[in-house]
Amino acid sequence: MAGPSSDASDYVVVGAGLAGAATAWQLAARGHQVTLLERDVPAAHDGSSHGSARIFRYAYPDPFYTRAVLDSKALWDGLATEAGAELITPFGAVDYGPKRNPALLAEVLAAAGIDHELVSAAEARGRWPQIAFDTKVLWHPGAGVIDAETSVNAMVALAVRYGAKVLTGWSLDRVERLGGGYRLHSSTGETLDAGNMVISAGGWLPRLLESLPLPAGFLAGLPDFTVRQEQAFHFRYREDSGFSATNWPTFIHKAGDIQTYGLPGGRDAGFAGQKVAEYNGGPGIPSAAEQTGVVDPANRARVVDYVRRCLPGLDPEPYAETTCLFTNTPTEDFLIDRADNLTVVSPCSGHGAKFAPLIGQWAADLATGTGAVPDRFRSTASPALTT
Repeated sequence: MAGPSSDASDYVVVGAGLAGAATAWQLAARGHQVTLLERDVPAAHDGSSHGSARIFRYAYPDPFYTRAVLDSKALWDGLATEAGAELITPFGAVDYGPKRNPALLAEVLAAAGIDHELVSAAEARGRWPQIAFDTKVLWHPGAGVIDAETSVNAMVALAVRYGAKVLTGWSLDRVERLGGGYRLHSSTGETLDAGNMVISAGGWLPRLLESLPLPAGFLAGLPDFTVRQEQAFHFRYREDSGFSATNWPTFIHKAGDIQTYGLPGGRDAGFAGQKVAEYNGGPGIPSAAEQTGVVDPANRARVVDYVRRCLPGLDPEPYAETTCLFTNTPTEDFLIDRADNLTVVSPCSGHGAKFAPLIGQWAADLATGTGAVPDRFRSTASPALTT
């Protein structure tokens, strides 16, 4: 636990979720003096990086993101080797629905040289009868499931191996300028001095921005962040279906009335079923501090109805349910930007987990001035939705 401190670090990273842990790891590996601050514990249950089930996929309508996944996968492989742990389990993925445009996704994957197939709905139903496909289906076998909590802990451990300090139970209250750097104040009166800061606070970011000494022009140029208390439900595999976690792919389905995603639920719910959610289906909240952890009955009813109609391989009554945080930008692009020597990182909109090591690399490059990040992640907004 953190205690009263007058310590100073060259770089202080605030937030030990996937992005913050990756940034601390990258900075420490380059030989910088790093302190990682976390209001609770790494991959905390009330944050955005807890649990064992996040989708890893290559399929995007925007070639930029598909190329970025390729870059990220190389870093994931290196991280897994260095950490000595399996972080991504392969399951493959299916994308379908009249608004998902599987044919366009296939074109993007073909241009990037990524293994895939575009199959008819009838052929797909023959391969995966547990899913009621309504359009052509994109299948790409290289997709899988990220163990988010294990990944966070692996990156934190590597950061510590390279000399970083980790302070848990350290809730940032406000920041003041101190000479050429910053003094951070915790909610319990502790202080820590930093030459440079990286803020990667997930759903706490919108509220925290108010307390950061950032130029007014920079703040005015940031996107409007919205935070949702996303709802996720776990459904058991039907005993008579012959299917289990070993032969269920991950999926994204965009239909007219609902956009859903699903994946094997992992240890989050005892490996007994599929995790299914409506994308951005939960209620909006001002920031993570206002989350209740209470599941919205209307959202549960929509997802249960969807499972009953569209996923015949599942028992349509959830055996477990949870909430998590989605922090969104209007374009669904990330924010990785810097003013003075303070870097703000928000790899958000529900699709950032797969890029975690790459986001850490981008953030470390920007924070140290040794490299750039894609222009679309700076405070000038990107024009196109991504997912």
